[in-house]
Amino acid sequence: MADVICLAPAVQGSIIAAVQRYDPAAIIIIDGAFQAEPAVRHKEILWAISQAIPVIGAGSMGALRAAELYPYMHGVGLIYRWYRRFAFLPDDAVAVLYGPKVVNFSPLTHALVDLRMTVRAAWRRNLISADLSGKLENAARNLNFRERTLSRMVREASPEAGDHDIEVCRQILAGAFVQQKKRDALSALQLMRENALVPAELTNFKMTIAFLQDLEDAGLAI
Repeated sequence: MADVICLAPAVQGSIIAAVQRYDPAAIIIIDGAFQAEPAVRHKEILWAISQAIPVIGAGSMGALRAAELYPYMHGVGLIYRWYRRFAFLPDDAVAVLYGPKVVNFSPLTHALVDLRMTVRAAWRRNLISADLSGKLENAARNLNFRERTLSRMVREASPEAGDHDIEVCRQILAGAFVQQKKRDALSALQLMRENALVPAELTNFKMTIAFLQDLEDAGLAI
């Protein structure tokens, strides 16, 4: 079993800070922040890779960055493959609203990708109709990521339904819920535990003024 240190969602400077503090054998990027703080930069990920540190991406921000930085990052999971195949898919498909560090950054909403997988799983199990399945997917897609919950999705999909019917539908979907982001994150951990990673070759990494400014903004230096 690999020794794993779990850190907060990645932001600008997180990768460099982790390398400097922990000297890791590998890095997995799963979640990342992008509103209150600048998002984790492509350049700092490439810097880590240039230091012969394998960087794996999965689940959320990690899947996005892995798709964008192929073939240098190791992408893992269905969500990564989805972004690799469809380059212009919306970033907010994996975004969630989450709580502060004191509650371990627990998610307060559901990602669109998890809601879509859940609706389709419920339809395949004949728990909901094809018509309702389509309405639920459209409702989830049209909601802002800060508002994507099972209850809100069902209410938007069936505005004429009463509270009882909405709760019944919510419970059906909750029973069929697919945590695709979590599945992909666990797959990334399993890859690291197997110790089968070979660092990508990146010998032509170049410092830029913009990158140095990012480091300064994050209070870092290399």
